[in-house]
Parts: sequence; C-alpha cells; structure tokens
Amino acid sequence: MMKRRALLLTLATPALAQAPYPERPIRLIVPFPPGGGTDVISREIAGRIQADLGWNIVIENRPGAGGNIGLDAVAKATPDGYTLGMGQASNLAINPALYASMPFDPMRDFALISSVAQQPLLLVTARNAPWRDVAALVAAARAPRARVTAGHSGNGTVGHLVGELFSQAAQAEITQVPYRGAGPVTTDLLARRVDIFFANPPAVRGLVDAGELRALAVTATSRSPAFPAVPTFIEAGFPGLTAQNWTGLVAPARTPPDIIARWSEATRQALGHPELVHKLALEASEPRPSTPEEFRAFLAEEQARWGRLVREARIELG
Repeated sequence: MMKRRALLLTLATPALAQAPYPERPIRLIVPFPPGGGTDVISREIAGRIQADLGWNIVIENRPGAGGNIGLDAVAKATPDGYTLGMGQASNLAINPALYASMPFDPMRDFALISSVAQQPLLLVTARNAPWRDVAALVAAARAPRARVTAGHSGNGTVGHLVGELFSQAAQAEITQVPYRGAGPVTTDLLARRVDIFFANPPAVRGLVDAGELRALAVTATSRSPAFPAVPTFIEAGFPGLTAQNWTGLVAPARTPPDIIARWSEATRQALGHPELVHKLALEASEPRPSTPEEFRAFLAEEQARWGRLVREARIELG
C-alpha cells in the first residue's frame, strides 16, 4: 500500500507542476498615472498580448516617487506570475543614482522579462506660449528677472534629467517642477501654469497633432519620422542633448523561469505584430524586444551611463 501511494504521488507531481497558466487575471502595475507615455505603451502591449493569447491583463496605475512606489509594489508581490510591472529608465536605471536610498534593488529584486520600447523626448510648450523655437526659449530664460518653469513627470525621470541638462547647457535658470505623471504636467502646460515639458511622445502626440501643444525640439540624433517638422537639439545648437527613454517588463524575483520565458516570448511576438509596430511608430517609439539575459545586460549599461551623467552634472534632488 505504501509503495502504491508513493507511486501515485510521483505521477501526480509533474501534473501539478504544469498547471495551466494563467488561470486568473494578471495584474500589470504601471508606476505612473493614466495618460502618460508609460501608461499608453503598457496598454498597447497588454492589449496585443490579450488579442494574441487571450490572457486577461488588468492595468493598475500606482504613481509616485519617479515610479518607485509602483515598482516597489511589484518587488514585494507574490512571485507567482500574476503581478508584473512596467519598468522605465527612471525607476530601473536613474533612480538608483539619484536617490540616497531605494526601496528595491532593480538587479536583485526583479526577474527581468523583456525591454519593450524606446523613444526620444519632445520639448513641448503651449500653443500660445511666446517662443516658437529653442533659440527664443533660451533667450527668454536668460533675460533679467526671467522665470521659466519646466514640468516633469517625477524626480528621476528622463524628462527631469534632460531638463536639468538643458538648463545647464543653455546657461539659464529654468525651474524644475515635479508632478506625479505626464497627465498632470500636460494639464498645467495647457493652462500656462508651467512653461515647458520634456515629454514622452505617446503622452502628447494627440495634443501636438491638434495644435494645442507646440513641439520645439526632439532629443533624437536625427529627426523623428513621426515629427518630421520638429528639429533635433543638435540642429538647435545643443549637441549634448540626445536621450532615449525606454520601458521594460519586470516581475518579482523568484517568479518561475517558465513563466518568465512565456512572457518574454509573448512580448516578442506582440512587438513584431505590424499593427503594434505601426502604433509605436506614430508615437515616435520603436519596439525593443529582448531576452531576459539581454535585458539584464542592457540595464547594467544604462545604470552605469545614467549614474555617470548624474554625478558629472551634479544633479541632486531638492
């Protein structure tokens, strides 16, 4: 009888280990508010995977602290494949160099799945702002008793750092104003309560196309096909202002490797779908699928690069 029970247990174990996944909705935590660039890309990739595989993916926005609050929730979640997060350059690569202490270690506390997309930043202002190009903006910022304000989506975001670098390169006093995400910045930008915004293109594309916002420059090395009339900062006389923001999927450390592999493959397939590639192109974004190993190597490079930039530019949180 004992031998028979042992045999039955042995035969049952593989079946239990290969239980179907997913059996319930998957929570994808986006560490910024709805309407921002990270949120838009998260919903697009989730929608494509749902269409391809039928997985039920629920977006949960948890903004704050440059994305640290949302990703901390991911790091501390049960590692069962039912909580994932959309990381970004800010919370995975920049914040470790900018914050004196972090609630998580990006390399230790996450299972990296795949990088997702990358895009340059657009410098935008309201349509009724007095400057129509970068030169006019710089001249206004250098004027006596001038007060030009730059909104950004949170301390440590790429927009924050590029704004600091622009202020230094322009030799002008530009006041950085932190918000909890792109949506609140855009609201105040339209109302002229803040002057400029280094934005992720998906967050402002519709307003630029509608003429509500004016794009002054892009941080790419060449003009973006999505905004062919917008000059680069290189053309505007600031060759050092080139930067790319990026997003990537992460899960809590110790999430089963087979689930990570399935998500990595699902992400790769989704990012190769012509419809999603077209959507990203309209937003000046390009797909960046990777294996977990490639994502880890890329993140290590990004942490070193942004850390060096933060130190050399002496950027500190106020």
